[in-house]
Amino acid sequence: MAKVVTDQTALSEKLASKAVTGPSKGKTINDLFEQMKPAIAQAIPKHLTPDRLLRIATTSIRTNPKLKVCTPESLLGAVMQCAQLGLEPSILGHAYLIPYKNKNKETGQYVDECQFQIGYKGLIELARRTGQISSIMAQAVYEKDQFEYEYGINEKLKHVPADGDRGPVVKYYAYAKFKDGGYSFLVMSRRDIEIHRDKFSKAKSYGPWVDHFDEMAKKTVLKALMKYMPISVEFQRAVDQDETTKHFDPEAKDMSEVIDVTDWTDKPDNVPETELDKVIDNFEPNQGSLDI
Repeated sequence: MAKVVTDQTALSEKLASKAVTGPSKGKTINDLFEQMKPAIAQAIPKHLTPDRLLRIATTSIRTNPKLKVCTPESLLGAVMQCAQLGLEPSILGHAYLIPYKNKNKETGQYVDECQFQIGYKGLIELARRTGQISSIMAQAVYEKDQFEYEYGINEKLKHVPADGDRGPVVKYYAYAKFKDGGYSFLVMSRRDIEIHRDKFSKAKSYGPWVDHFDEMAKKTVLKALMKYMPISVEFQRAVDQDETTKHFDPEAKDMSEVIDVTDWTDKPDNVPETELDKVIDNFEPNQGSLDI
């Protein structure tokens, strides 16, 4: 145990030094990963191993050169978030390591940082682990599909995909069925998704929103639905870590307790604030106690 504390303390001092002097020559991210491994071993779920997680994270860094210039503390923080939530940062869509320009709240200068993002499949995985959900899914609705939905007392949700050419995507929806017989669903238009992206994403012009728009759209409507689902506090705490930038702190037992340093003061220039507020604030899902 003394070895773990010593390694973590040394890493904390090294990160603090890097924040002032910049990356030192001769030190690689793999060196920092090795020092971080004892902390990961204490936090990681049984279905993952520290070696596998760090190997996947290293691959992500090699395939995205922008991650190489991110501050070490933010990169290690994102990897630790992956470890504690048991999500792999890979093309499987469980989680992503996203490089972006973040404004330092103390100096006012922009620095390259790594943001942790949960993917669509990662949200579904976390929801299923709660043991309260029997079925959860998000789908895209195309122009030629047969799609009907209605909120209120006589709520309904019906989706029949068209054969052949289905046309462009016009809507996305998410639904969840609970083991107690209840259910909930939410529908958003493609425009709703784009407005949400423009307001909340720090990487809307690159990364998953460009390379995997469909999955990110499904994640958006699914995450909006989850705000109203009767699930555990632990699950909600995990979801709240999505799209956060947190600096690795060896003394922190839970990354959910670490402060998010993402600067959210930037406003999109091309979307009126009133339209943004309408989309974000007025969405409430349909919920009921009958089977669909």
